[in-house]
Amino acid sequence: MDLFAHGRTQQINQESPLANRMRPRTLDEFVGQEHIIGPGRLLRRSIQADQLSSLIFYGPPGTGKTTLAMVIANSTQSHFITINAVLAGVKQIREAIATAVERRNMYGQRTTLFVDEVHRWNKAQQDALLPHVEKGTIILIGATTENPYFEVNKALVSRSRIFQLKPLTQDDLRAIAWQALRDEERGYGRLTVQIDDDALDHLVNVANGDARGVLNALELAVETTPPDENGLIQITLPIAEESIQRRAVLYDKEGDVHYDTISAFIKSLRGSDPDAAMYWMAKMVYAGEDPRFIFRRMTILAGEDVGMADPNAMQVVVSCWQAFERIGMPEGRFHLAQAALYLATCPKSNTAFAFFDALDAVAKEQEADVPNHLKDGNRDSEGFGHGKGYLYPHAYRDHWVAQQYLPDALQGKLFYQPSDQGYERQIGEQVARRREAQLAAMVEGGDWGLEAGETLTTGPADRARDAWLQRTISQTGQNLGRQRDRLFELAGVRRHHLVLDANAGSGLLTWEAVRQAPEGGVWALTADQQAGEALRQMAERLPELERPSILIGSSEELDYLLELRGETDLQFDRILGRNPITQAPNDSITQLLTLYKRRLKVDGRITLIQTIPRHSQRLYQLVDWHGREALHDKVAAAEEAIYHDETDPLVNWDETDWETAVPEAGLTGQIITERQTEQRRITPAHLARWFPADDVYQAKPAYGQRLQAGGLTDVEVKEVMGVYGRQLQNQTVTWQSATLYLLAAPASQS
Repeated sequence: MDLFAHGRTQQINQESPLANRMRPRTLDEFVGQEHIIGPGRLLRRSIQADQLSSLIFYGPPGTGKTTLAMVIANSTQSHFITINAVLAGVKQIREAIATAVERRNMYGQRTTLFVDEVHRWNKAQQDALLPHVEKGTIILIGATTENPYFEVNKALVSRSRIFQLKPLTQDDLRAIAWQALRDEERGYGRLTVQIDDDALDHLVNVANGDARGVLNALELAVETTPPDENGLIQITLPIAEESIQRRAVLYDKEGDVHYDTISAFIKSLRGSDPDAAMYWMAKMVYAGEDPRFIFRRMTILAGEDVGMADPNAMQVVVSCWQAFERIGMPEGRFHLAQAALYLATCPKSNTAFAFFDALDAVAKEQEADVPNHLKDGNRDSEGFGHGKGYLYPHAYRDHWVAQQYLPDALQGKLFYQPSDQGYERQIGEQVARRREAQLAAMVEGGDWGLEAGETLTTGPADRARDAWLQRTISQTGQNLGRQRDRLFELAGVRRHHLVLDANAGSGLLTWEAVRQAPEGGVWALTADQQAGEALRQMAERLPELERPSILIGSSEELDYLLELRGETDLQFDRILGRNPITQAPNDSITQLLTLYKRRLKVDGRITLIQTIPRHSQRLYQLVDWHGREALHDKVAAAEEAIYHDETDPLVNWDETDWETAVPEAGLTGQIITERQTEQRRITPAHLARWFPADDVYQAKPAYGQRLQAGGLTDVEVKEVMGVYGRQLQNQTVTWQSATLYLLAAPASQS
């Protein structure tokens, strides 16, 4: 390089944007990404030892992919070549390979090829690199904002280490900004720049994890702000707001973020969370997503996930789409929001999957002939008797008559099973009654060519059908909803009542109490600080007079918490609670009920739901012990001992202890114990909790450890783990539990 070229290079570097000038040159200057280049990490050790293999850096813009490659270039002894995939093609690849071969042959020097935006190359261009990476002629470092598992040649991916870079934290961005302000050579260290804290906070916040964004904004702020008479450049919040006004949202219509965001949106609609649905849709619209794409996905969801639970959902979405097409943006956003809110708040059912089960049956079953009476009789009714015997439904009462519609071989096959949601709940009984009538007609008719035993049953267990039926329910949520509804039915909450949710937790009972006692008042007590803060944040969305009062503390602190609010003499019409006793000894049931009674009006009522851990499902009952009867007996004895451990406050009580505690607390009441069953899928995570590895810390002994304490040897515990793993993992089982309902009032109340 001659003197003039060197001078031009220096001038270009000095005049380049601040973000380019401030690129770190060494690992010590690099900020962020501690998970891959922190002390002791593999990549850091590889760079320091100059022992790199082929790498692919994957992450959003502005997270340091190119910068990290430049750091490697400054740290390695190999010859470094940089190519931008947007500008380079096969010709440039061949030239780089030729240079690499020449340097290896002449100097024994390795060559590192950095390809920025490597996903921009097509398959042929990426394939051109493969043999040379395979031979070690070059060390490839690729940088991409797209998921390399989708956008980069699989052969290249398999020969490279992939490092994922995350958006920088706000602390990282502040450190980068201060580097630029203090660096005298490349930044603004020679100037007197003072930036207000709120101004820097704004730059960092709006940059949204992008180092380039915060440096570009800082450069604009410094370069456009004239110094005062003392030479001070003062960066205030208004200046910062002018320098970077719009948050940079990472969103690529063809990439991972696009698919991940629409996935989050659809799952939020399916999960009936309107707040999350609004957020994810706003992110897409803000980033420029085509609203028609969003409408298309909502229309699919209306058929797939709402279906017959609310047939109007399809009409609402399509109508909103049509209105949007006529009105356009920005007013059309109202129609986007309306469609999404309707879908998020309406009942859900995926029973339309019945069609796909029918498709599966068509593919697997032997081709079945159309029953004779259903065949078209317009052409050959006289010759073949087609259509003979068909019963015209409109000629009968209710426009329905029992007759055969399925082929003979599929009689009794169930494809559609109505859910218990919305409109579908109304037709469920009707469908079931008509099916029963169909079966009765089949048996009594006697001329359908099927024996009674074949028409009255669906045959052996059909796993495909059973799995489909399980898709139509979410029993955990249903069980909680049923418990809540049953409790309020027993409690008889009135609109004017003062209600205490004595163990608020997630707010399952709190918000229902707010709805049912709008003219009264609701107090929610929780011992969990985090849960209490979450309840307070949710309560703030309500008008001040309608908000529940959130009390954070234990039941023993209830009096103190009310005194702090000046409500010393407050007494409640209804005290509700779910699982107020979870890990308490027997005598605390009496103490707790006595405490509640002190805060209860004379005509008040206590209504509680309490899960009884002692009656929980036993794992040994879920598997087949054939051939291992002796082991079964030992496991059964050890597991039953777990649930009858008198020293364990979780299980050393049951409904009889409540029956004793109620009169001891000066109450009279009724205790109802109900057994429930639900379908539960056993996952590898369940097995890992039951039989944790030796190096996994658990606050309480795990199931396997309790078996060992109950007399099983290490070998026997491992055998049990194997039996459970083979028979239960990824299987859906019928899980039993028990719940206690307490309805109590002061004993003086008759």
